[in-house]
Amino acid sequence: MTLKNMKKEQLELLSNKDITNLILEEKKKSYNTADLFKMIIKLLELPEKTFEEKIADYYTALATDKRFILLEDGTWDLRSRHTSDKVIKITEEEDEEIEEEQEEKEDLTDLEEDNYDDNEEEDYDDANEELKDLVVIDEDELELEE
Repeated sequence: MTLKNMKKEQLELLSNKDITNLILEEKKKSYNTADLFKMIIKLLELPEKTFEEKIADYYTALATDKRFILLEDGTWDLRSRHTSDKVIKITEEEDEEIEEEQEEKEDLTDLEEDNYDDNEEEDYDDANEELKDLVVIDEDELELEE
């Protein structure tokens, strides 16, 4: 059943994401967020103020739904229409970012460990300095002398 043949009551039972899915399937082309949401508002006969109030939520819904993909030109399309190369490319970039973050954390940890070691050596040297004038006396020798 196409969107044009659906009654308003039927459309109201669908989520905005489901309606978006139907739009993209029928039109067979990609659209930006604003155009898609305006189509939904028109189909559901919602007031125009809905656009400003709900556009951010709509964008978030599309971004979190795995059926849709945001293309480089800023338009949304069905993920099923695109090769997995694009998905892999995004994943590889994310992996590189994660690796860089982990390396930065390791560098910070190394610096913290280096600082800790330096402080520990200084404490050890200070303690030795304080003890250098002390003499060790054997208690057994003291008893023999008396």
